[in-house]
Amino acid sequence: MGVGTFFLLQFAMLIFSVSSICSKMAGGQELLSPEFIFWFGGLMATMGLYALIWQQVLKKMPLMTAYANKAVVILWGILWGRLFFQEAVTVNKIAGAAVVMAGVYLMVTEKREG
Repeated sequence: MGVGTFFLLQFAMLIFSVSSICSKMAGGQELLSPEFIFWFGGLMATMGLYALIWQQVLKKMPLMTAYANKAVVILWGILWGRLFFQEAVTVNKIAGAAVVMAGVYLMVTEKREG
């Protein structure tokens, strides 16, 4: 797996995390209002782009490694929650994200060693 593939994977995760912003924004709108359609369209567009990039990543790396990296979306979620929705960043959220990221690290490094 090259560095380019790793960055493509992380870009895919960024796009995937942006879909959660669109989803939350759509959920706050009246069903089928222009605002709802805009945000729901954004959700569909980001998920479509994510799917295309994800398929390219899977051609170049094992599914287990790629899927384990989905945990980075937790970090993006904390950041987006703070920036767009003024949600609190708590010690528990940071600790939980750290535990998940440590688990991903252990899983990916164990695979390389084993």
